[in-house]
Amino acid sequence: MTKIKRKWDILTDDQKQVAQREIIGFFQKELDQEIGIIIADKLLDFFQEMNFPATYNYAIEDSKKLLRQRFVDFEIDLDLLTNK
Repeated sequence: MTKIKRKWDILTDDQKQVAQREIIGFFQKELDQEIGIIIADKLLDFFQEMNFPATYNYAIEDSKKLLRQRFVDFEIDLDLLTNK
């Protein structure tokens, strides 16, 4: 069976299995409901898809901040190299 990779599906297989177990555990502990791996996978996929735009945008903004700081550091390094 071919696995479909969606743009919001960024978890490794191990991370996905851990998340599925956590979802199943949450339903058992908090809601006293038994759900299986298929439902846990569907819920995980739903929340990943729903939160992907915000998560992606946050990562972009975080990267921009990091790059700005790196450019400032780079400019300082270049200024130190000049003979003033």
